[in-house]
Amino acid sequence: MRLRSLVAAAAVSALGISLAACGGSDSGDSSNGGSGGDQTLTYWASNQGTSLDNDKQVLTPVLQKFTQETGIKVNLEVIGWNDLQTRIQTATTSGQGPDVLNIGNTWAASLQATGAFLPFDDDAMKAIGGKDKFVPTALATGGKEGEPPTSVPLYGLAYGLYYNKAMFAAAGLQPPKTWEEMVTDAQKLTNPAKKQWGMALAAGSYTENVHFAFINAAQNGADWFDKDGKPTFTGDGNVQGVLRYLDLMQKDKVANPSNAQYDNGTKSVNDFANKKVAMVINQNNADSSIVANGMKAGEYGVVPFPAPAGAAAPVGSHVAGINLSIFKNTKHKDAALKFVKFMTDADTQTTLGKPFSSLPVLKDAKPVFTTDAAEAATFSDVYNNKSKPLPLVPAEDQFESTVGKAMNSMFAKIATGGTVTADEVKAALKTAQDQVAAGS
Repeated sequence: MRLRSLVAAAAVSALGISLAACGGSDSGDSSNGGSGGDQTLTYWASNQGTSLDNDKQVLTPVLQKFTQETGIKVNLEVIGWNDLQTRIQTATTSGQGPDVLNIGNTWAASLQATGAFLPFDDDAMKAIGGKDKFVPTALATGGKEGEPPTSVPLYGLAYGLYYNKAMFAAAGLQPPKTWEEMVTDAQKLTNPAKKQWGMALAAGSYTENVHFAFINAAQNGADWFDKDGKPTFTGDGNVQGVLRYLDLMQKDKVANPSNAQYDNGTKSVNDFANKKVAMVINQNNADSSIVANGMKAGEYGVVPFPAPAGAAAPVGSHVAGINLSIFKNTKHKDAALKFVKFMTDADTQTTLGKPFSSLPVLKDAKPVFTTDAAEAATFSDVYNNKSKPLPLVPAEDQFESTVGKAMNSMFAKIATGGTVTADEVKAALKTAQDQVAAGS
């Protein structure tokens, strides 16, 4: 998801209720009970650009092209991430919702469990061009494993390790390939007396923290839920993964303790862009913020977020991004499927990839968000080959909230001079696990 949108990506467990019919206007899809006249779809788009108005400016000509090709009109509403969750909740209970909408892909399993959304079964998937057109890891975010997905990928994002080329060159360093190399490089590039740090962390953001809890645990070969969807937070791989990330501030001392107050990724990115830190871990849509803060494109490089030497899996990111869903009770099913096919075709993906700084969700498609071929190749490789979906279970929202906020508290303790041990991490994860289990 977009950097700022991660703050609102607590998923939608409150939606596990009986749902009223949802749909757009009544004008006709004759194959689904309409009059057969002019068709109009209602589309809720998430905020991907610099503002809601910017999204409208980007999307309007794209939607006009769809109308020209199909005769189907689209009533567009762009909704900010702070409001989208509530709007979806209201739509599912009131029956007054759109035909098609964007969702954060981490919401997919929670929304699927409500029964409100159209499953992309074999026929529906064929109607939008077939499942084989999508990057497999992206398509895997569409819902619970083993069930037809109720969303399909639209915009892709992935984490990478940004590094300052001049700082690395001055210290005689090469970009790190392992966690150990990253820590060693960061220590060499940390000089608190000069107000320079090896890394910046969004250590006060529960969403960023839980993403790195997930990624570090995945590098250890650990899972947060068992095959039945029950939380397994206290496993050693999870505990050690969380501790390894906390130790960047605690033991390794490569991050400024003030980072415990950074409640979003923008603040850590700005420190990197302003050359206060040598490295930052962020998603590919950080490019625009970095350049906007005065750092030139050629002054930084990107490598995959590294795993420890001998890691169980070279996971460098969760599969981040935005998916498209259709309300099951839309009165315009065929038109909605045509729209999803259009939004996920190669031409539309290319058109929207640059202004929305997204990675393509289609196989063999090339990123257009950057002109740096090496950076594009790095993020594409991470997204396609080194990413793992966040837990595809209805309780994923509770996982994000409980574990992420527990890490906020642990970073705050470290920042004020305290120490967090492995036993304390396990105890905090046990509390989070109990909360999730009680709410399931």
